[in-house]
Amino acid sequence: MDPISQGVLGASFAQAAAKNKEKIVAAAWFGALAGMAPDLDVLIQSPADPLLFLEFHRQFTHALIFIPIGALLVAWPLFKLQVRFFQQYLSFRESYLFCLLGYATHGLLDACTSYGSQLFWPFSDERFAWNNSSIVDPLFTIPLLVLVVLAGYKRRRGFAVAACLWALSYLSFGWVQMDRAIAAGHTVAAQRGHVPQRLTVKPSFANLILWKVIYEFEEDYYVDAVRVFGQGQWCAGEDIAKFNVDREFPTLAQDSQQRIDIERFRWFSDDYLAVNAAGHVIDMRYSFLPNEVAAMWGITVTPEQPDTHVKWWSERDLSASQMNDFERMLMGEGCQAL
Repeated sequence: MDPISQGVLGASFAQAAAKNKEKIVAAAWFGALAGMAPDLDVLIQSPADPLLFLEFHRQFTHALIFIPIGALLVAWPLFKLQVRFFQQYLSFRESYLFCLLGYATHGLLDACTSYGSQLFWPFSDERFAWNNSSIVDPLFTIPLLVLVVLAGYKRRRGFAVAACLWALSYLSFGWVQMDRAIAAGHTVAAQRGHVPQRLTVKPSFANLILWKVIYEFEEDYYVDAVRVFGQGQWCAGEDIAKFNVDREFPTLAQDSQQRIDIERFRWFSDDYLAVNAAGHVIDMRYSFLPNEVAAMWGITVTPEQPDTHVKWWSERDLSASQMNDFERMLMGEGCQAL
């Protein structure tokens, strides 16, 4: 999730554990910084290997087994800084506890998004993505921020407890909405006479009402949007052929670097791969509009250079027309009843 959400969630759990009301503000800072710290893994990049960051982002720093170590790496320098500048406002035990709580929230919150976290690294490289929360959601974050600020201002940890309960309630509501979106997705497939081989749903940007549905049937992927509010609506989308590496790039040897990179990208995208009109291999899970195939990122394969790395590209500029289309879809305009 975004850094602000990670920070305020970490702060709320740390504040809730602060028994001394005079330490609630310090607890918030320690919890917030620890809550954001795991995303420092974005610094693991290589200009020679464009896909390296895909393998390490949300990997060991987000793993459950790394939580005590990560919390220690954050708590120790923060403790030393406060001893130097604030005459040891918190004990090291308190510093570590607040950082432990803040750090522990990060990987679990990321697992609630469609991006996922490798929670059981190094025993498994599976990315756990529960798809019950958008990567950015103001309705989740703003109430948390308000309650964390109130807890610090009023020196009352009851506000922090309320923040924790809000987070858990909102994420639970996300699971309810996800189940409704899955049911709606199967209804859409049935109306086409399809029985999906697999079906995935994910919330669209900043809400739990409009969901993207991707399902696999025979040799194609189908992308639609469903609105799970009231009786539910279906915003018809597009379909595209499933990616087949032997069909698209028949000359690539199994041990070539380009072929290896394709498999790395396949792992990252949970095998939701296709080839767009420009010939790029795309991750179909992410698009600006939830009923479109058009991807936000992908790789460019150059079979004539089999022993070089593929090129990574991304497109994150949202046009005014796309924003208008998204708002209309969110309100149910142009969609049909399920």
